[in-house]
Amino acid sequence: MQMLLVLPILIPLTTSVLMLLFWQRVDVQRWLSVASASGLLMAAIFLFGTVNTDGIQAVNIGNWSAPFGISLVADLLSAVMLVMIGLIGLAVSIYGLASINENHQHDGYHPLVQVLLMGLAGAVLTGDIFNLFVWFEVMLISSFVLLSLGGGPSQIEGAFKYMALNLFASSLFLAAIGVLYGVTGTLNMADLALRIGEGVVEPGLMTTLAVLFLIAFGIKSAVFPLFFWLPASYHTAPPVISALFAGLLTKVGVYVLIRFFTLIFIQDVAYTHTLLLWVAGITMVVGVLGAAAQNEIRRILSFHIVSQIGYMIMGLAIFTPLALAGTIFFIAHNIIVKTNLFLIGGVVQRLQGTEVLKKLGGLYRTWPGFAILFLISALALAGLPPFSGFWAKLLLVRAGLAAEGWIIVSVSLIVSILTLYSMTKIWNEAFWKEPADEADNPEMITPLTRRVAWSLLAPICFLAILTVGMGIVVEPILRVTDAAAAQLFDSSDYVEAVLGADAMSVVQK
Repeated sequence: MQMLLVLPILIPLTTSVLMLLFWQRVDVQRWLSVASASGLLMAAIFLFGTVNTDGIQAVNIGNWSAPFGISLVADLLSAVMLVMIGLIGLAVSIYGLASINENHQHDGYHPLVQVLLMGLAGAVLTGDIFNLFVWFEVMLISSFVLLSLGGGPSQIEGAFKYMALNLFASSLFLAAIGVLYGVTGTLNMADLALRIGEGVVEPGLMTTLAVLFLIAFGIKSAVFPLFFWLPASYHTAPPVISALFAGLLTKVGVYVLIRFFTLIFIQDVAYTHTLLLWVAGITMVVGVLGAAAQNEIRRILSFHIVSQIGYMIMGLAIFTPLALAGTIFFIAHNIIVKTNLFLIGGVVQRLQGTEVLKKLGGLYRTWPGFAILFLISALALAGLPPFSGFWAKLLLVRAGLAAEGWIIVSVSLIVSILTLYSMTKIWNEAFWKEPADEADNPEMITPLTRRVAWSLLAPICFLAILTVGMGIVVEPILRVTDAAAAQLFDSSDYVEAVLGADAMSVVQK
């Protein structure tokens, strides 16, 4: 079992080292990247199956018992996130075979992606807050270099904004860690849940710490009013890198907020989760209005990342089992759909040389199948049936109505309509209308070789099939999300898995 928990970290780490040994052999790095992502996905699926069957799994590295050693923990939420990381890692690796130029590959694109995947896996598996900080720094360093690879002035500017604000968030995170350790004497998450539950920390101080962590991870999650770095940076990178970031980076920030505000900071729910609810609603509105004002595909999609984060925070803020289940469903759905939309945007840019909507057109006539792939992901993002987004939003709306959250439910439905408007704008401008120049000019379309077309379209087709499948075969997914929400709402199983039954018996006495 120890190896099963370590493998998702060990596979990309080993691959990145091997790639350094083959620094001059880009061809070897390319296929190592695909093999590593495949291995990561398989390890994540096996771990998910084990957690789903046998319950929460935990291991203490180096035989140092918790809370003194390094703990790796996998509950259903962690396992779902790992499967998503492996899935997106594989899709991006295949897409990158044809989309990343030689210069970027020689500058270290492939090993940097592996380091980023390692950081993502470590962040969702760690059971210790300081090690969480370490994994986030691994992610920050690798993502900054990826964001600035081969960059011109606009790309470097975007990378600088990304780095500066995330470094500020990391500094705030580290300061909050220091205070938390000073008042509790531990940073193990399960141990923190026990000690704080015993009342060893004054409630007002805990609420202050909760707000500090909320600000730190609010920046990393791109919630209002801390989101400005994201739409200023994500669209500047090559499309495959933007897709990887859009699918995973902010979602790991949301994962940490869920972990902290269901396990540790639950003493003053009336304040902290009401604050989260306001953040969720404003984040939805500001993000979707920003998207509606844009005229480039990836700029629109970048603002929609912000808007969709609001839905995830909404479920956490309502803080019922149904709401948490809706949040988990929404995260899984959004990771797939958002990644796919960015990959599709990259193909549009490849075909017509631009992402500016007024300069696009005619793609439905020349590439009808590709247009349908966009339509599937666009309608799923807006939450229309029978796609995955419909069920995710339905769970959140039901949870909001049950909690009498009339305002947040109304906001979420209005934002869905505005999201559909943005997606319709892309459809009309890029796919449906005639090309901007000569209507019958075949030179508007850049032909793709069979190999390039396979590499670009295969992951897009696969993610689109998953989007439809999650909407049609929804019952097994609901069972998993319900079980994951139950684990989050009652943390006793998590604490027992990490600290042992003896710790729980002490608490129960």
